[in-house]
Amino acid sequence: MRRLSVRLRATLVATVTVALALGVSAAVLAWTLRSSLEESVGEEAARRLAAATHSIAVATDDGRLTVMHDIGRVPNPDPDVRISPSPDPSWGEGYATATGKVPVGAGTLTVQARASLRPVQDALAALRSLLLVGVPVLLLLVAVLTWTLVGRTLAPVSAIRAKFASITANDLHERVPVPATRDEVAHLARTMNATLDRLERAVERHKRFVADAAHELRSPLATLRTRLELGLRASPRLATEALADVERIQRLAEDLLLLARLDAGEPPANDEVDLGQVATEEALRRTGGRARIELDVAGDVVVRGSRTHLARMIGNLLDNAVRHAESTVTVRVAPPARVEVIDDGPGIPPEHRESVFDRFTRLDEARARDAGGSGLGLAIARDIARHHGGTLVVAGERGSCLRADLRPYRDGDEEEEKEEKNEARADR
Repeated sequence: MRRLSVRLRATLVATVTVALALGVSAAVLAWTLRSSLEESVGEEAARRLAAATHSIAVATDDGRLTVMHDIGRVPNPDPDVRISPSPDPSWGEGYATATGKVPVGAGTLTVQARASLRPVQDALAALRSLLLVGVPVLLLLVAVLTWTLVGRTLAPVSAIRAKFASITANDLHERVPVPATRDEVAHLARTMNATLDRLERAVERHKRFVADAAHELRSPLATLRTRLELGLRASPRLATEALADVERIQRLAEDLLLLARLDAGEPPANDEVDLGQVATEEALRRTGGRARIELDVAGDVVVRGSRTHLARMIGNLLDNAVRHAESTVTVRVAPPARVEVIDDGPGIPPEHRESVFDRFTRLDEARARDAGGSGLGLAIARDIARHHGGTLVVAGERGSCLRADLRPYRDGDEEEEKEEKNEARADR
């Protein structure tokens, strides 16, 4: 029962309740009607008995009745009245009967009067026929009305649920529809909108803080780096170590700034980007490192988006693979718009294949092997993939393959985007 929808449960409960009520009411009605009719028929039999007994007494008093020894004879014009020396039980089958005795001379006569129960049976049969037809029709009407009314009542809830499910961190400015009523559903919608207001303000403060912090860090870091570069001659070793630390902090500041822009929903560029060319350029930049990079690039794999962001995504995937590879990293670009970066390292355990995309997440092994990672590279790569209509997952049995499937470029995409923008303007 709990797995059923509220609408179906309400309909079932209402129908069963009405069915039970109608069943009890029909039983009480049939019993009451039967008792009343049988009582009326019994009264009719008693009336006939009284009339017949009075007739016999009058006839006797007038001396018009000749009484024999055992059997008396009186006029009996009513076929539902029987006068005999002894009663006949079978005479009252299917009838309501009344019996009386009348003294006549030295003996007595038994007078039996009856009234037919056929009208009672006919009335009960008509009632049963009416109930057999009327009760199912009434139950069907109750079910249809309950289903319709509950559906109309819950329609705003469905609209609220659908709208709330479509709201993401990039469109917290949207609100759920508030029905023009004063019931609990309207109160729920207003409460949800108030919660979204608070959530939007909190997210905006968070994004502003990250953006401001990253921006404020860039200027002093640039100044510090310049001074350290100038001090290389005086203390080469100390300056080199300090420059490495500054470079790490600069990369972290840049990553935070990029994440803030992605979180803010900043739309990417709408350029035609050749994924094969971008992957080749990023691989060449990392040639000569601790791992050999092999390319398996198909031609004419084109997507629409930001070349800078896509290069950052592939570069982050390559940096991650190079850090964990034993000897070889393979970059594969295949149609329609798939990028795979595979390394021959130990791979990612199945229980961590989602958590590696969380921000500031580094596995224990990664921390031991490379203390320079910030834990933002894969998170940024996944966000970039999502901003380009794609996904980024860990693939392969060993978990050493990172696969990005982006939205491929097709002829007519520009016209579709224009139509979508025009429709959005028209809706506004």
